[in-house]
Parts: sequence; C-alpha cells; structure tokens
Amino acid sequence: LADWGWRIPLGLGCLLIPLLFLMRRHSRETDIFAARTTRPTMREIMRHLWVARARVLAGMAMVLMTTVSFYMITAYTPTFGKLLHLPERANLLITAGVGLSNLLWLPLMGALSDRIGRTPILLACTILAILTAYPAMAWLAASPSVTKLLIVELWLSAIYASYNSAMVVHLTEIVPEEAGASGFSLAYSLATAIGGFTPFVVTALISATGNLAMPGVWLTAIAAISLAAALYSRRYSRA
Repeated sequence: LADWGWRIPLGLGCLLIPLLFLMRRHSRETDIFAARTTRPTMREIMRHLWVARARVLAGMAMVLMTTVSFYMITAYTPTFGKLLHLPERANLLITAGVGLSNLLWLPLMGALSDRIGRTPILLACTILAILTAYPAMAWLAASPSVTKLLIVELWLSAIYASYNSAMVVHLTEIVPEEAGASGFSLAYSLATAIGGFTPFVVTALISATGNLAMPGVWLTAIAAISLAAALYSRRYSRA
C-alpha cells in the first residue's frame, strides 16, 4: 500500500473529474443567481457574512454531526477495531461496507427530504443519535465481535447518511443568498476542522477513562449541538 497501492483509489477518484465538470457545465443556475446583473465584491460578501453570522454558525453546528459521524464510521473504524482486538482484515471490510451503505442511504433519504422537508429528517436523525450512539457502543464494547461491529457501524452509517442528505441542502437554504457559496463553504470548513479531530478526541477519551464506548459519548454530545442548531435554523430556511 505504501509503495504503490495508494495510487489505485487516487486514480479511480481522478476518473470522476471529467464527469464532475460535465455535470457542472450542464447544471442550471438558481433563478435568483441567474437574475443578477452584478456580482458582489469581496468586501460586500464579507459584510453579508458578518450580518448573517448567526445562521453561518448555526450551519457550522449542523455540519458537526456530519463530520464527526463520517470520521467515526470511516477513518476511525480500523483503529477502533484494533482496540476491540478484532481482525484487521475484517475491520477494513466493515469500513468498505460503511461506504456502500452511505452510497445507498444518501440518495434515498435525499429524495425523501424533497418530499417531506429537511427539518423532520434532521430532527429524527439527531434524536436517534442521541438515544442510540452510546448504548450501541456500550453493547459493542461489552463483548466485541466482528458481527457486532458491523451492526453498529451500519446503524451509524444509516443515521449519518440520512442526516447528511438533508443537511447539505438545508445549509444551502439558510445561508445568505448574497454570499451563498461563501456562507456554505465557511460553515462546512469550520465544522470539518473540528470534526476532523474525532479520531484524536475519541482516542483521548478512551485513554482517559478506559471506557471503549466513549466514542458514543462524543457523538451524542455533537448530535445534541446539531439538534439545537437544526431547531434554530428553521427560521432562516427559504425552502
């Protein structure tokens, strides 16, 4: 993997670039954007972001659920499996299974959010995470097995992908129209900078407490923050 294997996923990912350019070229702009006759300056964009700082921060808080969940069920899974003394190959296969699960849930729940709205899905997923994240991790840590790890990871994958399918669109609906791309990217980047520390945070929590279920505590806390942000952000939605 270190010598040449890393080039395989990188090469496969690069194959998507022409498709992405093609999709962007043929995507229709929103009516609001298409109707503009002028483009805002950087100073104007910054002013709009400052005026809308509350909704940008709410957006960041909502994205936290996405980034923390993602890093926990993907990047951290092989390490967590080692802590549970499970076979390395099985841990990697479970991580691949999580990727397939995400691929399944994202479009399905995205379509559902188009029908019933973003907020019901955001609230349902954050509440499910609050209620089940720690119990699921405690159940796994009590008697670790490959089957249990798979069940827990697929459950968290379903919550993550369902939430993310609605959250990304909701975020575009609450950021200020005058600085839509900037507001979206700022909120998402700030949350990713925090959520990216998830493997470090949960490892530190486990080390400090000796409790292998501590990843569930971290996810529960983040889900509570995102739940509050989702409730607050409803006033700004243009959907």
